[in-house]
Amino acid sequence: MRDMELDPEKILKECKVSFFRSSGPGGQHRNKTETGVIVKHLPTGITASASERRSQIQNREMAEERLLAKLRQYYTKKKKRVKTTAPRRVRENILEEKAAVSRKKSLRGKVTELDQ
Repeated sequence: MRDMELDPEKILKECKVSFFRSSGPGGQHRNKTETGVIVKHLPTGITASASERRSQIQNREMAEERLLAKLRQYYTKKKKRVKTTAPRRVRENILEEKAAVSRKKSLRGKVTELDQ
C-alpha cells in the first residue's frame, strides 16, 4: 500500500469512529453532548481527533481530514540522505581551531619558578 494512491473511501471503511465529551468552555450544551470525535485507522493504529466545533458532523469531517493527512505522510517514501564531504578549506579551518585550542591548553600547565 506504500506505493498506491490513498483512496479516502476505502481508508475510512477501515476506521473505527468513537465519540467523547469535549472539554472546555461552552456550558451546558458542550458538557451534555458528545461532540468530540476520534477516528482510528485500524491497520496502522494512527488516530486523529477533533473537538473544536459544537457540531459532531463538522468535528468528524475535520478528524477524517487530519487522519488522511497523517496517512499520506506515513505512506510517503522518505528520501535517503546523500552523504557529502566537507570542503578542504572547512577541514583546514577545523584543524586550525583545534591547534589553537591545544596551544591555549598547553599554557595551563604548572608555573615553575624562574632562576634569577
